[in-house]
Amino acid sequence: MRQVGMRAKMWGSAAMAVGMVAAGPFAAPAEAHGPTAAVSCVGTNTVEFSPGLGLRARKTRITGTGAYTCALAEPGFTSATSEISGGGVNGCFASDATTVEKITWSNGEKSVVVYPMGNVRQVAGQAVVLVVGTVVSGALQGRTVASPGLQLTLDVPSCATDRGVALITGPSALLIR
Repeated sequence: MRQVGMRAKMWGSAAMAVGMVAAGPFAAPAEAHGPTAAVSCVGTNTVEFSPGLGLRARKTRITGTGAYTCALAEPGFTSATSEISGGGVNGCFASDATTVEKITWSNGEKSVVVYPMGNVRQVAGQAVVLVVGTVVSGALQGRTVASPGLQLTLDVPSCATDRGVALITGPSALLIR
């Protein structure tokens, strides 16, 4: 009987270790404050490029804003607005940038997320985005953030001009684990 209890304890520990490894970067660290469960928000982003996105990728500055509504969130984390900044080498067909999103939650708390580089496919000024970053300070510090979205331009022909595509906008999400 004692051996059965030891095996159950061993398998329980192994299952817990496998679960922790599988959770990997999505596990919430002990130092994070704010909601303990995952936070899932949907909204829109508007992003400006200076200079605009052209046929050839070039060094650009990125600025923008976001607004989100969060489902099943704890009080104070039901909505958010954000300011986006960063830069890198960007064009209508390629993107290689680092961005920072400064989020202000509905309760006034703030989170700063750094997206060191993500999968951003530019298709003639239409950005298909999946960036993954980390909350580096504020509420939810240490947690992983995925931000998928599809930002569009109605000015695709501008890719072929010196001015380029200066503005993209569209749906986005914040998935914080």
